[in-house]
Amino acid sequence: MKNTAFLLLLSISFISYSQDAETYIQSVQDYQEKENKEFGTAETTILTAKDFKTFEGLKFFPIDETYRVTATFKRTPDEEPFFMPTTTARLPEYVKYGEAHFTIKGKKLKLNLYQNTTPYEDPEYKDYLFLPFTDETNGDGSYGGGRFLDAYIPEGDTIILDFNKAYNPYCAYNPRYSCPIPPEENDLAIRIEAGVKAFKKH
Repeated sequence: MKNTAFLLLLSISFISYSQDAETYIQSVQDYQEKENKEFGTAETTILTAKDFKTFEGLKFFPIDETYRVTATFKRTPDEEPFFMPTTTARLPEYVKYGEAHFTIKGKKLKLNLYQNTTPYEDPEYKDYLFLPFTDETNGDGSYGGGRFLDAYIPEGDTIILDFNKAYNPYCAYNPRYSCPIPPEENDLAIRIEAGVKAFKKH
């Protein structure tokens, strides 16, 4: 009887986990479809006219929950604002807001999160944090200049980082854009095989 109850509980747990995994995968697929729709629509695309004509969709690494992590968030008050270099002469001012500490495949990692010192006009971005990073896939599967993650100020001491939604800066697609260059301290000594891949221009 006890064995039967245990197996039933195990079965229910497995079904629940499978459903959660399916729901998560679907959410990432929805995100990818949304990205492709924006790139493939004339009114919203950032592609050059030449690349837009031949655009068939962005390429992504396989969706892998290993790269969706719950990180420990550490606030870093009293940081000095600094000018973040970009791919042009533009120098936006940011301040380090906090740190995310996490583990992927047994490796302890850290990323800094930044806040723009110029308030956003859109209230949706009131608590927005900028997370640029580089990793060992840059130039070998992903864009050589690094990628970005969107994040928001967490209410507690943890923050979700979903590298399956890592995206390229605009300048990876079109040279007319000015893009922040990820600071050296945000270089991850690991391959983040998740998110968008390098874009092949025509």
